[in-house]
Amino acid sequence: EITQTHTKKKNVAKSPYSQSRYVKNLHARLPFFGCFHSIFSGIGMQFILGLLVLRTKVGFDVFNWLGIQIQTFLEYSDTGAKFVFGEKYMNHFFAFKVLPIVVFFSTVMSVLYHVGFMQWLIGKTESPLLIRPYLPYITKSELHAVMTAGFSTIAGSVLGAYISFGVSASHLLTASVMSAPASLAMSKLFWPETEKPTVTLRSGLQMNLLEAASQGASTSIPLVANIAVNLISFLALLAFLDSALSWVGNLFVLHILQNICAHVFMPFSFMMGVDWEDSFIVGGLLGYKTFFNEFVAYERLSKLIHNREKGGSMYINGVKQYMTVRSEVIATYALCGFANFGSLGLVIGGLTSIAPSKKKEIAGGAFRAMIAGTVACFMTACVAGTVHKFGVPYSQ
Repeated sequence: EITQTHTKKKNVAKSPYSQSRYVKNLHARLPFFGCFHSIFSGIGMQFILGLLVLRTKVGFDVFNWLGIQIQTFLEYSDTGAKFVFGEKYMNHFFAFKVLPIVVFFSTVMSVLYHVGFMQWLIGKTESPLLIRPYLPYITKSELHAVMTAGFSTIAGSVLGAYISFGVSASHLLTASVMSAPASLAMSKLFWPETEKPTVTLRSGLQMNLLEAASQGASTSIPLVANIAVNLISFLALLAFLDSALSWVGNLFVLHILQNICAHVFMPFSFMMGVDWEDSFIVGGLLGYKTFFNEFVAYERLSKLIHNREKGGSMYINGVKQYMTVRSEVIATYALCGFANFGSLGLVIGGLTSIAPSKKKEIAGGAFRAMIAGTVACFMTACVAGTVHKFGVPYSQ
């Protein structure tokens, strides 16, 4: 407008496309174009984190140390679980090991809100428990970002389980950190912001520290119940599908899904950087993760890792027994997320218990968020395949 002459300004004013109409049309487009800032910054942050962690010794050592500390911190919940459920509580791993960590984590978050630490820390939405007070007030696009972040990362409650399988703790933690900005970028591509955000970082409402801790533990009760109930229902449906297809085809559904998904996901695994001879195996792992859960996929990956560490023949009866280190690392990053059909029930049930007023929006956007979370995990695997020093032993 500064470069326009006075005559041109008059002509523009007389044009049927008046200034008010032009501004109105521009504002209608701004919400979508404004999302490009989040998209490009998210992708850039993901690549920078990958370079820092996977290409520098300092970054690798820091994340390796953090992985050990997080695992140690979460294990403190075992004290309460052992007292309540007895010495053999580990025999019921999910109910008496994983769910108590959710209670413990919720209590810690409530205390941190009370002292004001979380209000200082939170700049963007990331985890439902971390941003619990804000969920009822966020926009649809922000809610979609929350769900996408949940699908593209793993919870601290299951980090220890994957580490116990033999998967690298530093790679798991790095994958979650790298997927966080990628999830924001993918979320804004799938659901651009068209509303005006109204959330502000408010201080905690608890009267004292003990009340904050007690309220945090009590608030986790419906969350734990919803997680357990939805997991039971989805696994029951999968068991029914297993039985039905086994009766019809006289085959195990796991084998059917493995072969189908291996062929479907094989091109994606190859594009991530997986060696061609390993892409079929990694495609099968992605199928396990998508149609069942990441527990099954990581358990299978751990067997492949152990087979490689033991040595021996790479092929037995024409079946490959293990993969290269490069393929193992890329698979670790690609599988590191909750984006699977079974987790749809967990996300819908968990978020609905925290924000009942958003039930319709949560149910309507969950599937789209799962796809966006899957793409974010694949992007993380691509970055890992690009910048990782594959000469470094996987055990490091």
